[in-house]
Amino acid sequence: MPLITFTSDIGQKDYLVGAIKGQLMQEVRDCTIVDISHELTPFNYPQAAYVCRNAIKNFPDFSFHIVHVNLFENKNEQLLLAFYNGQYILCADNGLLTMIAEGKPELVIGLRMEKNVAKNALYITRVFAKAVQHIVDGGSLQTIGNADIEIVEKNPLMPLLGENWIEGQIIFIDHFENVVVNITREAFERQRNGRNFSIAFKRDEVIDKISETYADVEEGDKLALFNSAGYLEIAINKGNAAGLLGLQGYSVKQSAHLQNRLFYQTIKIYFQ
Repeated sequence: MPLITFTSDIGQKDYLVGAIKGQLMQEVRDCTIVDISHELTPFNYPQAAYVCRNAIKNFPDFSFHIVHVNLFENKNEQLLLAFYNGQYILCADNGLLTMIAEGKPELVIGLRMEKNVAKNALYITRVFAKAVQHIVDGGSLQTIGNADIEIVEKNPLMPLLGENWIEGQIIFIDHFENVVVNITREAFERQRNGRNFSIAFKRDEVIDKISETYADVEEGDKLALFNSAGYLEIAINKGNAAGLLGLQGYSVKQSAHLQNRLFYQTIKIYFQ
């Protein structure tokens, strides 16, 4: 029974998520579909990569992960099927794959699309679904599409490093408006090298310790911890960190209203 995850930036307001699941059920026999998220911010590759990377790694080996994010950024005539860390990832050729995998996976197949066909989300779903069923039936990856292809590559958003500091960007704001930064525990400890530290954001906001849980501080107080994915998180115990602290994630497009307000998108840690 194939296990398929589905992640998108489609939202939940219309029929499309349901229609895509229906297409998958028609094309892939006895499949189980698991939703990751359909509320990813459009055009926000760092956010999509963070969500996909940290969800995918928790699934059983040989699961299939269909990612409908920014499907129509370009007019490429291929879709991508990759095998990475024991998982199959299917997505558009738009650079997101290399951000999820933090590099180009060893095995990437270009899935051909028909010419003169309306390449909408449902058609793309059918291409992905046929590839999944081909693999489930024991078909060769080399016969499903083109190997050794050139693909669009985008680099994952990495923190900036200095001798006595590390600076990260906000890549995700969760349902509680806790703020996730692209600094992992490993990167923090490596750069820290046993030194004292202060986490600075805004003009006068500083945190000088890492908490284990939100309850380590009083209700309404700010804190920093490493979340279950191992990334730095800025939060307020039972509060709204993003709104109260004026923090906002990376965004390609901002409305005129937001452009006239002062937000902070980076977190800097100083070591001494």
